[in-house]
Amino acid sequence: MRIVVLAGGIGGARFLRGLKAATPDADITVIGNTGDDIHLFGLKVCPDLDTVMYTLGGGINEDQGWGRSDETFQVKSELAAYGVGPEWFGLGDRDFATHIVRTQMLGAGYPLSAVTDALCDRWQPGVRLIPMSDDRVETHVAVELEGERRAVHFQEYWVRLRASVDALAVVPVGAEQAKPAPGVLEAIAAADVVLFPPSNPVVSVGTILSVPGIREAIADAGVPVVGLSPIVGDAPVRGMADKMLAAVGVESSAAAVAEHYGSGLLDGWLVDTADGATVERVEAAGIRCRAVPLMMTDLDATAEMARAALALAEEVRT
Repeated sequence: MRIVVLAGGIGGARFLRGLKAATPDADITVIGNTGDDIHLFGLKVCPDLDTVMYTLGGGINEDQGWGRSDETFQVKSELAAYGVGPEWFGLGDRDFATHIVRTQMLGAGYPLSAVTDALCDRWQPGVRLIPMSDDRVETHVAVELEGERRAVHFQEYWVRLRASVDALAVVPVGAEQAKPAPGVLEAIAAADVVLFPPSNPVVSVGTILSVPGIREAIADAGVPVVGLSPIVGDAPVRGMADKMLAAVGVESSAAAVAEHYGSGLLDGWLVDTADGATVERVEAAGIRCRAVPLMMTDLDATAEMARAALALAEEVRT
């Protein structure tokens, strides 16, 4: 079975671990969000790609869900001693090595997709990880700070501000001019099923879909497209997706996220059992819907979620 997954960071990475456990023989291609990418300390940092790579490769900080395990922060401390910031973004010493290698390779002329392949040679994540685009795309968030409206990088909004102010708009800067990375459209065309994990529907999956050609390729692939709700009981399972949904005028509910993706894209949608009452609303929107447990409490629970998504894909297919 050939499975394509559109993945953001922590939620997408943890779902992929369950998917691998549920389908050990599947050929899995992950299209990773690069809208969170940022340049810090002269280095290219790709948080979502790295979170997938570290999680599946066994190097993730399990407690945080991001960054390296057994991490130290001596370089960050030394930079701070020189007055070099930003201090709000915590890059560890082990993590710095990944960003140094990536930046050197990019500087030598290699595209991000080739660089990602090279980094994955070390980590052996067991999936093919492709950035959504080799072109620079950065998600920015419009906010009002000290009475002035301005745009900040998504990482600044998420990490420094901790989404403490309302997001007035979300803009994937550069997306309109970007092209899908080599292999993205080919993987979608060859897929047996496409999955949207419980990642942020606006700044993770949504940013991937904003790259011209990707949404259209999925809609035209002729294979089941099934998503899992990141909203349980009208609240995000993790993070602050409700802030992002509000910025694009979508209510924070499992049904509303399905409607946001739309029946032209989604064939099936899984909601948590706590949201079982919304199944009828989702199906009225033309999307097959089932209620199953969606809390990734451990690997077994996550694998069951993946099996439920694939079962719904088969149901849609027939």
